[in-house]
Amino acid sequence: MSSRIGVIVMAAALLLYVVIAGWLAVMFLQVGSPVSIGMAIALIVIAPIGAWALVREVMFGFAADRLGRALDAEGGMPEAPEQLMPSGRLMRDDVDPFVTRYSTAAEADPGDWRAQYRLAVVQDAAGRRKDARASIREAIRLSRIQR
Repeated sequence: MSSRIGVIVMAAALLLYVVIAGWLAVMFLQVGSPVSIGMAIALIVIAPIGAWALVREVMFGFAADRLGRALDAEGGMPEAPEQLMPSGRLMRDDVDPFVTRYSTAAEADPGDWRAQYRLAVVQDAAGRRKDARASIREAIRLSRIQR
């Protein structure tokens, strides 16, 4: 629930930014100097890029959340080891065997979104965020193919 509130706050902040950037762009255009026109163009270009990035991240988050809830409902989430760090991450000694185990499972069935999602969960718990995001993207892609 708190993540949804965060998304709403970010969307509202982006909307406020777009409105203010548009207003400033109009003001800069009215000045008419080359520098102010350049600033106006920059504001007009940057605002839609920010909106696109936010929309893309929100769509990624909703798709990942949907797959996570589906996998959890099936009872398919990875089993956590008995000992975790206070942050919820894997202990250093458990990282490599755990990641290897789920990587092997994902490689054994490359078309299974569930295996990719489990790998992403383990990679995230291991602190490998970049790899986890890539695995979640792959899980989302595979789930769309399977539908």
